[in-house]
Parts: sequence; C-alpha cells; structure tokens
Amino acid sequence: MTKPRRILTYGTFDLFHHGHVRLLQRLAALGDQLIVGCSSDEFNALKGKKTVVPYEFRAEVLRACRYVDEVFPEHNWEQKRDDIVKYKADMFAMGGDWEGHFDDLADLCTVKYLPRTEAVSTTELKKRASTRIK
Repeated sequence: MTKPRRILTYGTFDLFHHGHVRLLQRLAALGDQLIVGCSSDEFNALKGKKTVVPYEFRAEVLRACRYVDEVFPEHNWEQKRDDIVKYKADMFAMGGDWEGHFDDLADLCTVKYLPRTEAVSTTELKKRASTRIK
C-alpha cells in the first residue's frame, strides 16, 4: 500500500498543548501533507463549546506548527464531505475520542482514528485553571 498523500483532520485546538502537538505529529507522519480544519467560534458555540482563544489566534498557532501545511475554518458538520473532495484528501483522521463518528466518509477516502495523548485534555486544563483562579 502506498503512503497517503494528503491527510485531513479537524479540531478546535483551544489552549494548544502537547497533546495537540503529538496528535498533529502522528497525523503528519501518515502522509505528505497535513490539512487542518479549525472549528470557528460560531461552530463551537453551536456545539455547546466555549473557547478561551478566538478562532483567528487558534488558526495562527496551527499555521505556525511545523506539522501543519494548511489551515481553514470549519463552519459545520456537513462540510467534511465537500472538504475531502476540495482538498483531495487521501485520508480523514481524527483522535480516538471520535472513533466511529465519521465512518460514513470511508466511501471518499480512508478513515483513521488515533489514540489520544494520555493525561491531557483541553477540558481538564480549563477545569484546573478555573479552580486555581477562584
């Protein structure tokens, strides 16, 4: 089997941490190009997520990451199929916490889920930060 050329992933990437770096590193190693859809502030609000860092800065951090080749905004759940075609993705890959959620995209490209980095999550970081501030 040949190595996939373009890998597509999505995420909020709020409070960018070593778990994000390790996931992006592993994703980048799967292919030649890593393209990242970063959830917009409006989309996060629809999902019930409140970000600490605004979209433009989260996208800037992603663009600065050496493992990431391209960043674009994710505005809704439905755009993934169009993005796979638009970016000519060979593989759609996400963290293991999304296991099974995107299997329906397998008719367009390979779908892969990678294990999360142990002992770190943005949700947990937010909880710890809020208890220290009080």
